[in-house]
Amino acid sequence: MQTEVKNTKNKFSNRSILKDDVDPTQRAWIEVKGSAIEDNIRQVKSLLRDKCKFMAVVKADGYGHDAIFVSKCAIKGGADQLGVATLSEGIVLRNAGINTPILVLGNIYTKRDFLTCFNYDLMPTISSLRECLICNNIGEKYHKKFALHLKVDTGMSRLGFELKEFVHQFNNIQSCENILIKGIYSHLASADEENSLNKNSLTQIQKNKFQELLKDIKISQYPEITTHLANSAGTLLTQDLHFDMVRVGLSMYGYSPLTHSQKNLILQPALFLKAKVTFIRSVNKNTGVSYGSKFITKRRTKLAVISIGYADGINRKLSNNISILHNGKSYPQVGSITMDQLMIDITGSNDIKIGDTVILLGNDGEMIRTPVDWALKSSSITWEILCAFKNRLPRVQI
Repeated sequence: MQTEVKNTKNKFSNRSILKDDVDPTQRAWIEVKGSAIEDNIRQVKSLLRDKCKFMAVVKADGYGHDAIFVSKCAIKGGADQLGVATLSEGIVLRNAGINTPILVLGNIYTKRDFLTCFNYDLMPTISSLRECLICNNIGEKYHKKFALHLKVDTGMSRLGFELKEFVHQFNNIQSCENILIKGIYSHLASADEENSLNKNSLTQIQKNKFQELLKDIKISQYPEITTHLANSAGTLLTQDLHFDMVRVGLSMYGYSPLTHSQKNLILQPALFLKAKVTFIRSVNKNTGVSYGSKFITKRRTKLAVISIGYADGINRKLSNNISILHNGKSYPQVGSITMDQLMIDITGSNDIKIGDTVILLGNDGEMIRTPVDWALKSSSITWEILCAFKNRLPRVQI
């Protein structure tokens, strides 16, 4: 017997999207301080050589900070250009009304993607003559020169023209009448290492190769071409690496990639990671906490459950190795970090209540927890910690 299904209208079908119904600070969230990004840019710009431009690198959703918001803050802070990793990232910014020049740092290789890049007025990174010819054909078809940047491999062994072939290739590229070379650049592989000012370091070898390359193509005859080499580490290291523009990512968000501090540079972390206390319980001595019972209580223990976990981007390697801040006090995280929750030991404290907000990254009075700390504790790097935060964490602008 076939059961008839009535065509009833879902009473929720006309509801607005979820973000209108749920407080973004209901569970766990990231706060982004726009003024910190602006100030960090102004500080870094004060270190640049005369007339050196600033590219704000906003790839990976602005290092987890929200690319659209970061881009607007960066422009306000004085950024001349923006850098993204993917075509989609660039399109998101264009659709948000951002008209600043945008360089796609990742490689594009299909005709379709180059055409999309052209239509959204994005500058692709070019690593081969083949890619140049595709861009030239597009420019010819649509009667508009295709703006792009040429990349050369000086030691990263990733993207870019072969160094020894570039001078010859550059001469061939010059015959392409429907492209506009806006930049020539390379990427430093180890500028954050302590020996980077040593003349035999890879950083100095790369700089010398890049300088020789520019000399060989007679770059002084092309004042319209912007040359750039330095990332955040190179930017803070020495003006000798600045050329016509620097590409700054990590330092814009408030962290130095160098182990030694740059004098007169006080960067402000722009990201705060916060979450709510959702439950409190007490357990007896010798009780296992979380999956695998990797943590066993040594006394009667009061636990607070925090509504954030590895699905939000907190690496499980941090389990039993970090602490959480609340009202100027630090509480150790205990047990394995789970997908959506983690536990902290609040034994002896009556200060924390259900519904309270705790700080995982950021400052609470004089106390501070940073992605740098987490990176050291999990054999990772600051970049990875920041970029790991997932989209289910709302970004709240402060």
